[in-house]
Order: sequence, then structure tokens, then C-alpha cells
Amino acid sequence: MHEMGIVMQIVEICVSSIPKEMKDVKVKRVNLRIGRLAAIVPQSLKFCFEIASKDTPLEGAELNIEEIPVKAQCRKCKHQWTIEGPSFKCPKCENGDIDLLSGRELDIASLEMAD
Repeated sequence: MHEMGIVMQIVEICVSSIPKEMKDVKVKRVNLRIGRLAAIVPQSLKFCFEIASKDTPLEGAELNIEEIPVKAQCRKCKHQWTIEGPSFKCPKCENGDIDLLSGRELDIASLEMAD
């Protein structure tokens, strides 16, 4: 399960981004942006987050995941569209030479601190 390695890095990044002067702060929510092609199972990520965040300022925090759709642009006709199924051909000209504009992201968008 590669999600555990990913979550361990997320926890490390989040903890190190909390300013040192904010002692005993608790994180309420971690907001992630994950592309549909990132090969990450959200439920596995949440499960691993509960384990990896234990004894850190993130313990008990909600892991909020925004799924980013797969968007592409045809190199031939420059048409842009959202890919919904398994076909990666341009729906306008049927060309298979495309650029992926989004869908592979794995970003920590923000941390929300508890009051």
C-alpha cells in the first residue's frame, strides 16, 4: 500500500509547516487536491492518515480530499476537454496526440487550525 508512504510525507510536510511559535496547536483539517490519475485510493489514504498522524498536531484532524478531473488538450486542433472515460482521443478531431493539463496532482492545499 503506497498510500502509507505518501501520508507519512504529507504529515511530515504539514507538521514542519506549522510555525514554531504556535506551540500546542492542533490541526482541524488538512485539505488535499488529488488528481484522478494520481493512482491514490482516498479511503486508503484516510485510513493511513489516522495511523500516521497519531501523536502529532494532526491527530484527529479531518483529511479533506478534492478530486481534480483529468483535463486534456489536443495538440492538433487545440480543443480542451475533461476526460471522463478510458478514451484519451480528442472528441473533436479523434487525434490521440494530447497534452494532459490536469489530473496528476497531489497537493496540500491548506491546513486549518483548531480554535
